[in-house]
Amino acid sequence: MPSKSDLLDLQFIDARHKFIDLAAFLDRIDRHPGDSDFRIEAMKNALSILLSERPDRARAVLEALSDQTTEPIPQATFQGAFGAPVPTEH
Repeated sequence: MPSKSDLLDLQFIDARHKFIDLAAFLDRIDRHPGDSDFRIEAMKNALSILLSERPDRARAVLEALSDQTTEPIPQATFQGAFGAPVPTEH
């Protein structure tokens, strides 16, 4: 089994890149006008999970960014997904 140091040696640069990429994305969002969006709020919630010490962060982040509804909608208005739970008023 690899040590923490071994994992850091192998994956730190990739994780660092993802952090910088996410920070740049959030900077771009902040520079543009408009109201807050449920997707950014979902990401902020996921970031708080990421910073926690819980052992199931990957699952919890995935769930925080997933639609938890079980009832199908009558008709889709577009093809695709939002990538975050849609508030009920949408």
